Amino acid sequence: MSQRSGFATRVGVILATAGSAVGLGNVWRFPYVAGQNGGAAFIIIYIGCLLVLGIPGMLSEFIIGRRGQSNAARAYHNFSGSRLWRMVGHLGILTSTIILGFYAVVAGWCLQYLFASTVGTLNGDAQYVANYFSTFASNPWKPCFWGVAFILMTHFVIVRGVQKGIERASKILMPLLFILLVVIIIAACSLPGAWQGVTFLIKPNFSQLDHHVMLDALGQAFFSLSLGTACLCTYASYFSRETHLPRAAAQIAFIDLGIAILSGLMIFPAVFAVGVEPSQGPSLIFVTLPNVFQQAFTAMPLLGRVIAILFYALLVFAALTSTISMHEIGTAFFTEELHLPRKRSAWILTTVCSVLAVLCSLSVGAVEGISVLGQSLLDFCDNLTAKFMLPLGGLLTSIFIGWFANQRDVRDELTNHGTVAQRLFPIYQLTVRFIVPVLILLVFLHQFELL
Repeated sequence: MSQRSGFATRVGVILATAGSAVGLGNVWRFPYVAGQNGGAAFIIIYIGCLLVLGIPGMLSEFIIGRRGQSNAARAYHNFSGSRLWRMVGHLGILTSTIILGFYAVVAGWCLQYLFASTVGTLNGDAQYVANYFSTFASNPWKPCFWGVAFILMTHFVIVRGVQKGIERASKILMPLLFILLVVIIIAACSLPGAWQGVTFLIKPNFSQLDHHVMLDALGQAFFSLSLGTACLCTYASYFSRETHLPRAAAQIAFIDLGIAILSGLMIFPAVFAVGVEPSQGPSLIFVTLPNVFQQAFTAMPLLGRVIAILFYALLVFAALTSTISMHEIGTAFFTEELHLPRKRSAWILTTVCSVLAVLCSLSVGAVEGISVLGQSLLDFCDNLTAKFMLPLGGLLTSIFIGWFANQRDVRDELTNHGTVAQRLFPIYQLTVRFIVPVLILLVFLHQFELL
């Protein structure tokens, strides 16, 4: 096999991999879950979950990917020498492909709202904004167009390769994401009554802590870092042998946490300034916030419009950093396993995901009958991956690294052959063998509401 390209710089490693973790969930799920579950108290628990689940889980995929120096399926096979464990890589590739298909639909909604905010058609009272979303989502062609457009945007980055595509895009998108966050935070926090929103997010309320909060924090730590998708494994195959894996994992977790907290500081001051009850999920982004921006900046409508444009641009950037990583997983697989040119491999995945995106988009309301087990295809794909495929992939990875992989090889990768972080290996080994599998099982059971 020809020499594989890799990330050219340490900054590229961190920004690209952090970009794979930072996504729409940081903006619309973390702030709400934190605010409703004790604010800063939840964040403290969440940081603990990152330390005992998120970072060890990330390191496990890093070790497999860098050791294998190939796509996820072959990386597991190279490390284990077994076709059985190769199936874990296949599971991750399938999972990321399904996620890209339905994730592009929601990302396409962000593109539509960015366009509507720019041309000024997203103005009106609360009922108009609510109707705007339902009318748009049930349109037979507009959401499909934007969803496929988003996949094509992702495709444009992927076909340019690891350094000229993924790394270069990450060096642009991640700083822009941070700048937009800071600008919107400053504007939101300048509103009368905004401090109530800040307090909602950061004031510790330990009276709300119970086992449900703990499980929510575990789930957030697991899903936010893209564990179980084979993304981290694939990106790690592009790491240099000198990359300090524990340090990289800690930096990526810190960036992911920071973006999530900043997102809360962006959203809740504006929400509380106009006295709107904060909501969760798509309704927060596509129904509540457009109305909030209009009300909050009534005296300065032009500024309100600019903030809306910046906000949806931010969402597009956040989604794009995630879709790039998900696309690369399948592209690397087709390129190396089918011995195809990178461009052709990328087109295969783009086509498959575009078809899935169109079907998921139509299932939301435009066409009846596109459903599975009584759910729209979009909801079914979301539940299938979140409740089953992702936890299963993460669990099998931790079991493999902890119990079946050659521990000398694991130690060599974690410590760069004994040159860094040697004292961390016994702690990591204990955690990945006994703690991580149990925690992922708890996440799995919580997803099915069994805990």
